[in-house]
Amino acid sequence: MLALRTTLKFLLVLSFVSFGVCGFSQTSLDDVHVASREVAPSLKGIVSADPQGSGIHVIHTDSRLVLVPVSVTDPMQRFVTGLNRDNFEVFEGAKPQTIQHFSSEDVPVSVGIILDISGSMSDKLDRVHDAVNQLCEVSNPQDEYFMITFADEPRLAVDFTTNPDDLRKELVFAQPKGRTSLLDAIHQGLRKMKNAKYGKRALLIISDGGDNHSRYGEREIKGLAKESDVMIYSIGIFDRYVPTPEELRGPSLLGDISDPTGGRAFTVDNPNIMPAIARHIGMELRTQYVLAYRPQETPHNGKWRKIRVRLRLPRKLAFLQAHAKTGYYASADPEPRTSLQAEHNTTR
Repeated sequence: MLALRTTLKFLLVLSFVSFGVCGFSQTSLDDVHVASREVAPSLKGIVSADPQGSGIHVIHTDSRLVLVPVSVTDPMQRFVTGLNRDNFEVFEGAKPQTIQHFSSEDVPVSVGIILDISGSMSDKLDRVHDAVNQLCEVSNPQDEYFMITFADEPRLAVDFTTNPDDLRKELVFAQPKGRTSLLDAIHQGLRKMKNAKYGKRALLIISDGGDNHSRYGEREIKGLAKESDVMIYSIGIFDRYVPTPEELRGPSLLGDISDPTGGRAFTVDNPNIMPAIARHIGMELRTQYVLAYRPQETPHNGKWRKIRVRLRLPRKLAFLQAHAKTGYYASADPEPRTSLQAEHNTTR
């Protein structure tokens, strides 16, 4: 409680996006600022420099350690940095957990972009190009990316790369046509993410309609998303007057897939807003806290374990909100691994 007796200093970063609605509040892009961060003392021995000298940080843990990325925002959806471990509480079910490790470090992320290029996207691709530019502009320079495009079927358009120009070049030659195999594309993206370099992983889905051409079903993809430990963000561009049941279902489908993973689903009816949202997502990935705990009870039954993160702040800061994944699947393996490299894996 000592931290609560002192004056809490925090930084508000980026006034973008009142998510889940079509309106957005915004400050000047010149006001965007990311605070320099160091590895917290409590993560000494958990986070270390990559032995190959890449400057990439490594999280060593075991299969019982649960990592929870958390975003903290004010009512205007500006990101808040400068909090410490004492400002957070984690519950698994109804039971409080001990936060054993804490970090506010800006670590690299593996990002997969899942892009709809069906026929209905023909008049929106310019804004999609701008959105990808904004995402890359504010990302960590060490981030890696891949891109999957989808229409009648998904296609790996750009394999893992650290060069955003590879994504931009692919977008120049995109030819919108065909139907929408959204669920198949998400499935391919989650499989591809298993080969990611970094332990912190996110998918960004950009689509203007519900699925109408996939082999995989909603239930299967929702389950895979919850199992993946990948944050899923989505930007759904939907017309106010939807002509098909699939498009009517689109916003709730993307929300059902994104929300449990700790990502977010953004629904808009104006493609011009997409770049601001993508920039907001890039900033969120850089300003997240990471909490780590070992569950007090560790049943190896493979079942879903609910997580809730609560802020511990002075009453005058009660307006701040925490956003994190809603749970994880318990391991079905009773034998924990003793060392897991969660933030750097050179195997492709």
